[in-house]
Amino acid sequence: MTDFTMNIDAEGIATITWDVAKKSMNVMSVEGLEELDALTDKALADDAVKGIIITSGKEGSFAGGMDLNLLAKMKSDAGDDPAKGLFEGTMRMHTLLRKIERAGMDAKTNKGGKPVAAVLPGTAAGIGLELPLATHRIFVANNPKARIGLPEIQVGIFPGAGGTTRLVRMLGAMAASPLLLEGKMLAPDAAKKAGIIHEVSDDPMADARAWVLSAKDSDIVKPWDAKGYKMPGGTPYHPAGFMTFVGASAMVNGKTKGAFPAAKALLSAVYEGALVPFDTALKVEARWFTSILMNPTSAAMIRSLFLNKEALEKGAVRPEGIPDQRVKKLGVLGAGMMGAGIALVSAQAGIEVVLIDRDQEAADKGKAYSANYMDKGIARKKATEEKKEALLSRITATPDLDALKGCDLIIEAVFEDPKVKAEMTKKVEAVIPEDCIFASNTSTLPITELAKASSRQEQFIGIHFFSPVERMLLVEIIKGANTGDRAVAKALDYVRQIRKTPIVVNDARFFYANRCIIPYGGEANRMITEGVAPWYIDQAAQMLGFPVGPVQLGDETSVDLATKIMRATKAAMGNAYPASEADDLIVWLEEKGRLGRKTKAGYFDYDEKGKRLGYWKGLQDKYPLAEEQPELQDVQDRLMFVQVLEAVRALEEGVLMDIREGDVGAILGWGFAPWSGGPFSWLDMIGTPYAAERCDQLEAQFGERFKCPDLLREMAEKNQSFYGRFGKEAAASEA
Repeated sequence: MTDFTMNIDAEGIATITWDVAKKSMNVMSVEGLEELDALTDKALADDAVKGIIITSGKEGSFAGGMDLNLLAKMKSDAGDDPAKGLFEGTMRMHTLLRKIERAGMDAKTNKGGKPVAAVLPGTAAGIGLELPLATHRIFVANNPKARIGLPEIQVGIFPGAGGTTRLVRMLGAMAASPLLLEGKMLAPDAAKKAGIIHEVSDDPMADARAWVLSAKDSDIVKPWDAKGYKMPGGTPYHPAGFMTFVGASAMVNGKTKGAFPAAKALLSAVYEGALVPFDTALKVEARWFTSILMNPTSAAMIRSLFLNKEALEKGAVRPEGIPDQRVKKLGVLGAGMMGAGIALVSAQAGIEVVLIDRDQEAADKGKAYSANYMDKGIARKKATEEKKEALLSRITATPDLDALKGCDLIIEAVFEDPKVKAEMTKKVEAVIPEDCIFASNTSTLPITELAKASSRQEQFIGIHFFSPVERMLLVEIIKGANTGDRAVAKALDYVRQIRKTPIVVNDARFFYANRCIIPYGGEANRMITEGVAPWYIDQAAQMLGFPVGPVQLGDETSVDLATKIMRATKAAMGNAYPASEADDLIVWLEEKGRLGRKTKAGYFDYDEKGKRLGYWKGLQDKYPLAEEQPELQDVQDRLMFVQVLEAVRALEEGVLMDIREGDVGAILGWGFAPWSGGPFSWLDMIGTPYAAERCDQLEAQFGERFKCPDLLREMAEKNQSFYGRFGKEAAASEA
């Protein structure tokens, strides 16, 4: 089978079509590169060929990126020198794309080349855009679902097949930065406005053919190959360019706190590449691309944020032999913020929703959440009145439980009280069909206990959403002791329907995500009571790549939620509960009415509009700052290990069944240091022997919570890695 084929018509146009067999979207492979290279040579050498069009055989898309096996093969083929293999392999891609770009023209006169156009039926991402950028004119179908961009930065790498160098020379560093540093994907019209593509067309192939047949020599010379070229916005030593690059450096470091190597490598490639001729700039890009591929963070991010995430979304942990369980009619019990959010994302997926609350006013308020959300989308021109009406028509807001008849899934999102939940479970089970699955959206209450109120425990499951529902990508599915496979399949199919990423865990207090995130805030509180500056703690966390420091997170999630969880845990554990001064701190804040952002007073002071003004100085009145602040490494290790060790214990105890879910869940659920690939990837990165040794040091200095789990100790003694011992081979895919 071939990925690329070529047809030369009577008018002398060679159409090269990219169509990878058994793939819904094209991805670039080693074989594909070789085929494209050979066909390019053939077309350029054939005197009968007047021009070339490169297009896709896939309806609605051009290409989705690089087959990750290509990078793996470059490494393995190089043997003991993988960096050399990656650099040479990357330069082979540059050579091919440069050949397409120069198209046979004379090096001195820039004459005699053949026009090359790209026709994109739809989405073009990664190398799927880098290849068209090397052509002379890009025509994109007027396809509103299409997205054009270079999203590599989101998985820990950056565009390394010329995309970085070409985009900066096309647009200038300032205009290119949102596309490169944020990985923004644009609709065709927006991509044209940004200057990435040339034409949006109702018949891109016809328009491309007309252009190829009429193109002159001057039409196919790229600006950087023409005499007198000047980079838009200026180079680093130009007065305007100097300010751009200084600002870009400050922006990148301000946003990443130095925790994301790919962003720094990208900026270096742009800066250094802007100082040299185009072909040298490609070599600079290739060297920085190789550097980041050799950095373990890129492999970890690709594995967790792409391969593992995609595998989970495709049903990697779905029980076998269970027929399709997609939801047709959903009942949501409770129209508060969580219930309203669940109703919104479900209606967005085309599911009929019945939104239940105690009275019509409360139910309508929950439905209004969706209306307000759509209004904001309309204001930003991302939605229309028609789409709003269609979405709202799928949500029935009512206090009448009889409206739940015909539902095949119920999600209960009422007050976090076992008695209230039990009462609602019994009332609803009297109405819904016998085969309806019942799920509780709880963040802390054990599912096995909640299921005791059900007469169908095998059909009872936990579906834990994160707030705000419409923005958070992760959904945690919790199996109770008696939960059956059909309930698990139903929950998984539903989560995939609403386009979120599911993880499945066994029932235990706090499940998986909260089990790890609660100690994050608790450790910060302990440090405050020890005299560590709260701003130091938050900065240390952000330097690790956490989007929000633990002190700020405490205000965002609310202090009274923390005290409620603490008291419930204390009641459940009795004398086994590990009390600490951290508990005294949150109780003290609660007594003072400083509950966080919602009361405009917490760890921070706020103005009347709820804007943070700074850390509350009253903290230091009760817990004076230590004269000597601890080493940054100690602060960061305490914040990391207190979470990571809970992840290991969750695996050890069978709460977590798949380390892929542990890593993906940590990054998507609470923003665990994305560059690390997640807790288990991070432990593999630092090595289990060192991790166990550091546990011993932390335990001796700070307490038993850092005691090395038996599983980690055993693996350290055998020098094992988590992915080496527990990893399941992810299906090869594209990035």
